[in-house]
Amino acid sequence: MFKRTVTPQESASSPTAVERITSVLGPGVIWHGSVSGSGGVRIEGAFEGEIALRGLLVVGETGRVTCDNVRANAVIVAGAVRGNITTQKLEIRASGRVWGDVITTAFVTDEGAFLRGQIRMEETVELGLESTEPTPSPVEGPTPQTGVPAPAGVPQSESGDATVVRRRKKAAQEPGP
Repeated sequence: MFKRTVTPQESASSPTAVERITSVLGPGVIWHGSVSGSGGVRIEGAFEGEIALRGLLVVGETGRVTCDNVRANAVIVAGAVRGNITTQKLEIRASGRVWGDVITTAFVTDEGAFLRGQIRMEETVELGLESTEPTPSPVEGPTPQTGVPAPAGVPQSESGDATVVRRRKKAAQEPGP
C-alpha cells in the first residue's frame, strides 16, 4: 500500500561517499578535539569536541559523543550523544540516546530510542560546512608540463619549468666566494 517502487537505476547504484564509513574511532579510544572534512566516520569510543563532517557520522553502541553542535549530512546514533545535532537525516536506533536539540529534514527512530530535546524539521538544512577539497597552491602544485610538484619556495611560470631553468642559469653566472 505505501511501498515505493524502486527503479532499476536506484537498486543497482553503489553507495555514495556520504553513505560509506572511511574512518573509525575504535572502542577504548578517548579523543578530545575536532573532526572535520568529508567521508564517513564511525565512533565506537569516546569523543569530546567539535564535529563538522560532510558525510555520514555513526555513533556506535559503545560510542559516546559530547559536542556543542554535531553537524553532518547524515547521523546514525546507536550510542550516546550529548549536544545539539544539525543534519539532513537523523536516525536514532533502539540503543541510541540523544540529549540535545535536533534540526533535520528527515528523522527516523526505533522503538526504545531516547531523545531529550526539541526536534525542528525543515525543508532544507544548511550545515555551514566549507568545501574540504584541498586546492594546491601555485608554489606547491604540479607543473603544467610535467605534472610533478615543484619544490617549495620555487616560483612557477605559465610555461612550466622555465622559471626554474632561469634561476639555475643565474646562479651559475654569479661568481663564487
